[in-house]
Amino acid sequence: MTENERKRERAVLAGLSAAVMRPEDRATEESLEELAALLDTAGGDTVAMAIQNRSAPDPRSFIGDGKVRELKEIIAAQDCNLAVFDNELSPSQHRVLSEELGVKVLDRSGLILDIFAQRAATREGQLQVELAQYKYLLPRLTGMWGHLVRQTASGGAAPIGTRGPGETQLESDRRHIRRRIQRLEEELEQVRRVRDTQRRRRLKNALPVVALVGYTNAGKSTLLNKLTGADIPARNRLFDTLDTTTRRLRLDEAQEVLLSDTVGFIRKLPHHLVEAFKATLEELCYADVLLHVIDISSPDWQEQARVVDALISELGASQTPCLRIFNKCDAFEGELPRERDAVYMSARTGEGQEELLHALTELLGKGKHRVRLRIPYDKGNLLELLHREAAVLSTEYAEDGIVVETVVKPELWGRVREYREEQE
Repeated sequence: MTENERKRERAVLAGLSAAVMRPEDRATEESLEELAALLDTAGGDTVAMAIQNRSAPDPRSFIGDGKVRELKEIIAAQDCNLAVFDNELSPSQHRVLSEELGVKVLDRSGLILDIFAQRAATREGQLQVELAQYKYLLPRLTGMWGHLVRQTASGGAAPIGTRGPGETQLESDRRHIRRRIQRLEEELEQVRRVRDTQRRRRLKNALPVVALVGYTNAGKSTLLNKLTGADIPARNRLFDTLDTTTRRLRLDEAQEVLLSDTVGFIRKLPHHLVEAFKATLEELCYADVLLHVIDISSPDWQEQARVVDALISELGASQTPCLRIFNKCDAFEGELPRERDAVYMSARTGEGQEELLHALTELLGKGKHRVRLRIPYDKGNLLELLHREAAVLSTEYAEDGIVVETVVKPELWGRVREYREEQE
């Protein structure tokens, strides 16, 4: 049964805005709209939304008994079979709400995990999603399993929030799940080691790495396609790209880079999901440059950019040079924000592409020296060094030495500067 043929679930969305919460954790109209988009991606329809304002979360039911009764009435009137909360619920609150509302309950983390379970295409992506789901489900196992049995007793497709590991694993005891978590972590550690080997090989070949980062649906895949001629699917839905894609990009005759697309970020991204995807996301820490793609056509672009900047910092990549790209300028009306060293473009039409390539070349070339060297034959080891650690453009063999045109990094400049043939 395809995603379109499967009966779409009907859901009520709810969120809490409490004074004691951090501003970024509170539910807002914008975050509920985003939650509705996430639900649509997962295969569900939003029939109603509700925001509860309280001084603090209710320890038992999170939103308070009165709001629970209101949601129960909406669920009955609208024939809903799912309730999705914009905030993270504790295991006990999750259990209480499931019992009180009589339908399956998900919080934002559970919904995102379900989408990731659908989207993971590679073995690595599937391992990462499975690990994150088990860590999410383990403390909720007792309260969730009975409800899952009721949901699937009549057969048919698994409802939203139950894909991924599946019912048989959820039925297993905690010890079995902890063992599975340990095995997944070991497999992902092996993935990390393989990536590290690949990374060292790239460094040896002197290929700079440029990583595309940004809020989900900001246009990273479209930009990768436009720059490299790749054919990565780029559809207008959240988390369309989950597995990292890398392509070669030639900037000019002297510079080629590896351009990597990464999973999109989103507000309130589950911490265990960030942890599980570190094998992929740690690419950001080793990149030479980050391209932060911002959807300028979104009315919420400033908050989205803040979320991405915070996650870059959490991943330990805040010191990596970062170029901000204001994308979808063709869909923006009004005065563009003016930021120094930013690029304004449309990845869809290609407008601003040359400016991006120029800015990227400038950023990567800071401190580099393009020179012509004449290396004595008894210093042949320097030629090997240049081929290993620099970009050699041409080599000629003359009577008094080897003439090399090359682009040299700052750390090598001191070792070869005495052999330069002419001033830059």
